Amino acid sequence: MNEIIKICALTTHYGSSKVLNAIDLSVRSGEIMVIMGGSGSGKSTLLRHILSLNQPSAGSIEILGQDIGKIDTTSLNNLRKQMGVAFQGGALFGSMSVEDNIAFPLRELTNLDEETIKIMTRIKLEIVNLSGFGHYMPAQLSGGMLKRAAVARAIIMDPKILFFDEPSAGLDPVVSAELDELILNLRDAMNITIVVVTHELDSAYKIADRITVIDKGKLILVGSVDEIKSSENKTIQNLINRTPRQQQINAEEYLSRLTDNL
Repeated sequence: MNEIIKICALTTHYGSSKVLNAIDLSVRSGEIMVIMGGSGSGKSTLLRHILSLNQPSAGSIEILGQDIGKIDTTSLNNLRKQMGVAFQGGALFGSMSVEDNIAFPLRELTNLDEETIKIMTRIKLEIVNLSGFGHYMPAQLSGGMLKRAAVARAIIMDPKILFFDEPSAGLDPVVSAELDELILNLRDAMNITIVVVTHELDSAYKIADRITVIDKGKLILVGSVDEIKSSENKTIQNLINRTPRQQQINAEEYLSRLTDNL
């Protein structure tokens, strides 16, 4: 399979803290790659780097054969037109109708006439099962409907790569399962490559072709669902079994923190 995304030795710091440590990862054409890890593991930071929202301290990211750290702004913007993002909270404009939210990228980034834009918007509403809700305002939608509207906007430009940031966050199990089905259907119907950042195990097991596990900024394992489940790595087993982290407390350091600057 072709590598749609290729990450080599990606390292980044926040101040003196190393948040990502020499990450090597590839995403194949047409697959659903799930990125998992505990809170603060670096998975969301990795996504921000792939989207070129953050710049790394070292390493490189190639998307569709282009090194995003070396191309100019125009080329980067053109590349982004081939990428769709469904943000965790939906990120819809509250003052616009659902239909206008979905049409927004077409109006901003293309020269299509308004009739064509409306037809394309309604097609995407059909795909995400929101036909008839285009005139609603975001505040009138349920959480699951907001997520689906965000997906419709993310696919309005027919991207080659689609990114999801915690798609199931805040949803009940039934609505979450419906969103999982939508993700699978999008991959099959649109021949799209999908990257999903999530901490939801049931969702990851259902949709993933491969899973990447990150912990404390390090890539622990990349493998199929069965390979992840059968891994003997303690970090992965703790994540799967929801085992609380055991924190070792140094008494002297703890006392020093309490009494510092007194």
